[in-house]
Amino acid sequence: MKKILYLSLLLIPLFNQAQIISTSDAAVLFSGDEHYGTARFEALSGAFGALGGDMSATEINPAGLGIFLNNESALSLAYRETKINTSFYNNTIKNSDQYLNFSQAGGVLVFNIDDNSNWRHVALGFNYSIVNDFSNSFIMEGNSGIPDFLEDPFLNSDSNNSNDVFYNQVDGQSFINTTSGLNDKFTFSLAANYNDKLYYGFSISTYNLDYNQIADLAESNHDGFGNTLDASLIQNLFTTGTGFSVGFGIISKPIDAVRMGIAYRSPIWYNLTDIYTDDLQINVSNNADAFTDVTDGIFDYKLSTPSTLTGSFAYLFGKAGLVSIDYTYKDYQNTKLRPTAVFMTENQDLATNLRGASQLKIGTEWRFDLMSIRGGYSYEQSPYNNSLSSENLTGYSLGLGYYIGKRSKLDFAYTNTKHSQPYAFLQASDAGNLDIENSRITATLVIGF
Repeated sequence: MKKILYLSLLLIPLFNQAQIISTSDAAVLFSGDEHYGTARFEALSGAFGALGGDMSATEINPAGLGIFLNNESALSLAYRETKINTSFYNNTIKNSDQYLNFSQAGGVLVFNIDDNSNWRHVALGFNYSIVNDFSNSFIMEGNSGIPDFLEDPFLNSDSNNSNDVFYNQVDGQSFINTTSGLNDKFTFSLAANYNDKLYYGFSISTYNLDYNQIADLAESNHDGFGNTLDASLIQNLFTTGTGFSVGFGIISKPIDAVRMGIAYRSPIWYNLTDIYTDDLQINVSNNADAFTDVTDGIFDYKLSTPSTLTGSFAYLFGKAGLVSIDYTYKDYQNTKLRPTAVFMTENQDLATNLRGASQLKIGTEWRFDLMSIRGGYSYEQSPYNNSLSSENLTGYSLGLGYYIGKRSKLDFAYTNTKHSQPYAFLQASDAGNLDIENSRITATLVIGF
């Protein structure tokens, strides 16, 4: 039993740092946005900052609410398939999962102003949307050849004991990672239309975040003489909290064919709570005793994400079609964790390892009587310094829309994004790699009234 207890002291520090998402990485994750929205919004890859006239456009530029001429409501359903190919020391595993969500719901009310006023109307909007769907899972397996779980593979602190067992040969390592939960938001918007030339908007968003990660790390070792050691650590992290942000935007229409927009979204200010448990187990073949150690904890903290600035341009070819471009800049170095005294190291890491990231979205739509055909392209830089080009997010989108009444329509969209990222689940070994592909089909029912 003495040997087992000694081994536990060696394993615990490594295990606790090995696999669960770090607070710094969680801060970056919670700063992201997967751009769920209406099918029309997604079909144009979200390039709606200057276009407006769509419930999800208010998430980019709240002034877009002023483009609406009539009351409207929208409801969206999204089906997502995520493929994650993992590789670790030349061993590749293909993982695939499917998910279904109500991804968006909202409505706008338009209030006309006196015909003699240059202020044509004001609009009030409410929209629910998913910011991030955290549901994913993958398995990573391989053999680094290094007993990563052990700082010292002896099982006894008495180095003069010739009976000590030296577990320095690795049979294999495996890591199973499962995440779930949502970050969703409710946005309330107000916009005004001045003379059909200038549109002003303001919004406030409230966020509800629930994130759960279960990470299962295991390694098998032996001494070459029939003695084996199996060690595993199961970590469970649950993060919950709320947040809010505000947004401002302007859209200008100097001529009927041209729209230009600029929008600012404040940081999201979160109040978060982490609840975690660590379950460490060690089993040795030549010792009847097994070691189990369970630790848990709870911690409250605050997170402020980077603000975003978006510039937009759209050109309309009458009623035949349009082309729209959005450029967004987000400086991830402004990500902050508080209390500052507690997170000095993490905040320094964020400032050192992160950078400002650009995002480009291009969309187009062409109308044929009652039908519209849409497409788009998106590119988003990785927020990490020294990242590879493959870690940047690239995507494309396609879509169709069909009017089923004077003011009602059905919209459909298909989006596809790809990127890769390293994942270091063992401290002493090289990082594994994840190739991630997300495909999403969204259907939206729009009803005007």
